[in-house]
Amino acid sequence: MPPLWELHKQLTLLGIGIFQIFEQPMLRWLKASYRLAASLVIKIVLATTLVGHTGEVPINSSYYLIYYLPVISAAMHYGPLGMVLWTSLASAAYCSFLIPALEEYELTAAGATELAIRCLFFFLAAVLVNRLMMERQRQALRTQRLAESLAEVNRHLSQAQAEARRSERLAALGQLSAGLAHEIRNPLGIIRGSAEMLQKKLKSDDSLPLELAGNISSEVSRLTALVARFLNFVRPFQLHLQAQQIERILDRALKGIHERLPEAKIEVIRQYTEGLPEIPVDPELCEHMFTNLFLNAWEAMPEGGTLRVKTAVSAAPKGVTVDVDDSGSGVPEEVREQIFNPFFTTKKEGVGLGLAIVAKIVDDHRGSIRLISSSGKGACFRVFLPSNGQA
Repeated sequence: MPPLWELHKQLTLLGIGIFQIFEQPMLRWLKASYRLAASLVIKIVLATTLVGHTGEVPINSSYYLIYYLPVISAAMHYGPLGMVLWTSLASAAYCSFLIPALEEYELTAAGATELAIRCLFFFLAAVLVNRLMMERQRQALRTQRLAESLAEVNRHLSQAQAEARRSERLAALGQLSAGLAHEIRNPLGIIRGSAEMLQKKLKSDDSLPLELAGNISSEVSRLTALVARFLNFVRPFQLHLQAQQIERILDRALKGIHERLPEAKIEVIRQYTEGLPEIPVDPELCEHMFTNLFLNAWEAMPEGGTLRVKTAVSAAPKGVTVDVDDSGSGVPEEVREQIFNPFFTTKKEGVGLGLAIVAKIVDDHRGSIRLISSSGKGACFRVFLPSNGQA
């Protein structure tokens, strides 16, 4: 389009092309919130410069189409109000050429109609592009929400699979060990009876044999108690559900731990949500469960620390959550999948049934328990108890 070899036109077109290609790096020095506005102002200035150097009367220049660049850019990145504002600014910049034109020429009806149609098409193009971009954003938001929903479903599915695997392991272990434990108790009883009989037959001055017989008897008693605990673990619990306020159960468990370990330098912070609904639980089993959790936290802070007990209402699924958060050393990442398995422990003393019993009681209440903190930042166990528990 004429003028073909006008230097100012060629330089302006070159500037528009360079800016379109290198817009992002050229405006990188500006704050992110200012870049788009600065880009649109520069495009309007370049478009106005180009129209001003083409055509004998700039208002009649065929290069007025260059104003579609800032118009479409605004429509792509702003909402309806911003789109109208920037399109009006671009139209005003184009219509400004009418002022010097009226000094030499008269505005005819046909000319006014042509000018109005050109400005109208600016707005028409902006509206079409803006509607397309808004719909694209809605689709992107819908896709993002769907992806988040799928991620949440996958997370719940992974938890359900882990719980199912744990339940299968416990079921198989229960079937195997229940019979084995019964078989172990019989020879243990014979060994204990023999040791006691030996103690009676020995003379009082035979100190070493008496001590050895006493060791046999005490160790057999310890093994018998361990077998009894394990049989209680693998045997299904008989729940006696009652509607209870979970805070009362938590307070009883905390009081019991404090009386058991009065010298421990543990600061207990209670963050109970007001108006928690009553939930159907077995009070004794739940108190035993939380006692085990609190005892585990106490033992994780031998030099003292903070225990935070927080309750909250769960909307989906309906129920109550209890967070037991200590300031100990946390649980190593490599053993997090095993901490609820029976006989797994990281302590020098203990048999590793505490958390296994906790998980079993929670499972029997149709609830869930998760470790939600990472290693080195303390351990936080989240217990969920449903409001529609079943025996």
